[in-house]
Amino acid sequence: MYRADRTSKNKMFSDRLMWFHILFIVLVGLFILYLFCIQVVDIKEYRVKAKKQRRASAFVMRGSIFDRNGIKLATDTVYYDIFARKADFTHTEEELAKLLAPILKISQVNLTEKLKQDTPLISLKKNVDRQTRDAIAKLSLLEIPMDKKSIRTYPQGALAAHVLGYYNFDADVASGVEETAKDKLENVPNGINYEMTPKGKVIYNILTDPIVATKPIKGQDVTLTIDAAVQHVCEKSLMKTIDKYKAFRGAVIVMNPRNGEILAYAVYPYFDPNNFKTATYFQTKNWTLTDVFPPGSTFKTITIASAMELGKIDKRTKVNDTGKIKVGWWTIKNYDYNKHPNPGWIDLVYLFQHSSNVGSVLVAQMMNKHEYYDMLKKFGFGEKTGIDLPGESIGILKPASKWDSSDHASMSYGYGSSVTAIQMVSAVSAIANDGVRVTPHVIKYSPEEEAIKVKRVRVMTPEHARAVTDLLTESVNKGKSLIKLDNYNIAAKTGTSIKPKENGAGYTNKLYTSIVGYLPATDPQVLIYVIVDSAQGAEIWGNTVAAPIFKEISTQIIHILNLQPDKV
Repeated sequence: MYRADRTSKNKMFSDRLMWFHILFIVLVGLFILYLFCIQVVDIKEYRVKAKKQRRASAFVMRGSIFDRNGIKLATDTVYYDIFARKADFTHTEEELAKLLAPILKISQVNLTEKLKQDTPLISLKKNVDRQTRDAIAKLSLLEIPMDKKSIRTYPQGALAAHVLGYYNFDADVASGVEETAKDKLENVPNGINYEMTPKGKVIYNILTDPIVATKPIKGQDVTLTIDAAVQHVCEKSLMKTIDKYKAFRGAVIVMNPRNGEILAYAVYPYFDPNNFKTATYFQTKNWTLTDVFPPGSTFKTITIASAMELGKIDKRTKVNDTGKIKVGWWTIKNYDYNKHPNPGWIDLVYLFQHSSNVGSVLVAQMMNKHEYYDMLKKFGFGEKTGIDLPGESIGILKPASKWDSSDHASMSYGYGSSVTAIQMVSAVSAIANDGVRVTPHVIKYSPEEEAIKVKRVRVMTPEHARAVTDLLTESVNKGKSLIKLDNYNIAAKTGTSIKPKENGAGYTNKLYTSIVGYLPATDPQVLIYVIVDSAQGAEIWGNTVAAPIFKEISTQIIHILNLQPDKV
């Protein structure tokens, strides 16, 4: 009986042991299978996670921005933030302060106090240069980590600030070209083909290129159409007039009408993009793109061009200027009605020369409102020009179906619509460019990029465009205009308009004074648009405020760009 019980117990023990063996083998098999899945199949993507741990966030510098002649306008400058890590201290606070104070140019007493702060990571100094960083690195202090960073700097200060814009690394916020060219400025063509530790040390393997690994990663450079010399001339001349007339704001835009390249884009008030955080919104806003205004008599150029293209008038057309005319409920007068109450039959040269409101109304009335509206749309009003800067407005142009007779008439001399400065530049450039409107742009594009980004729209026939140019040129040459030059023909028109109130209900007692023109008129290479907002004084007109700026700028541009004379 005893032997039978013992045999039974031994058999039970053997069975249990066998099951333990089987269970152990199964567990080992499952563990091996799990390791295979983890290490070979990588079901939990540990390989990717390991890569992420080994690859530090790349220190990518933005590309630089240059003017058309290679002058650097914006670049990244590397700086370092110096810290002290409390847990790694192998020196006393006093010893560290004695070593670092001369390099950081901080008093030893103050530095010692900083180092005694009861925090894990102590900030000692920010934005130190490479020379200072190298001096600290030579000390081989493990407790002093240095954080590398990049700061956007603008070597030319406020020059072309509203074109360049600014870039805030901390918030990744930008304006101007810094915003529109962001993808290119931050694009690293070859990518990153090496790995780094979380602390930024390169992990070398057989495929690591030591030259690539040690060079800074940098985005592509961007070249602008801006000419720094022309930009400087425009900003200086504009500022002089702003100061003289205590004006609210102003702008000068210089463009090649043949290809749409903007050579200068001066916008006042200026700001320094190096210190953009201290600038106000009023200073940083490019109001020539965002804000609209009545263009005044510069718009008469568009009215005459539209009627010319539609075949309603030709170069020999005359209209009966009675000095004033009643349209609907509104009586429209010439600005000089008191001096010249009834000019009589006038030609189109006289219309431009004396800026006849009545003459412009009579020409506009030769077109029905739908014809006139369609021509204004062709010239680009009521839509964006497509300039490669952010924040552009479409302006205000009511549909023809909503025009009454007063809208139709006031449109002719620049009061029925509201435009942006860049729209006026784009529209008049079509006349200068034999009837073709080219997208204005500040970035220099490759032929492939230009085919996509720069559009060409036929607005007028070459013959009609040249006829308008001839009329404008003759009006300048025959008159006493300040902008007239001895050796160059200039096609231009001044303008003065009353500034509307901010809420749009009524007008203020302030004026917009402006002028738009191009030269040499027989082969236009440069178009200049000047506008000054709310100049103060007795005689505030386009010819007295804006024209002197035009004269000064055009005279200097002739020498800078070596323009050939066209006047015999």
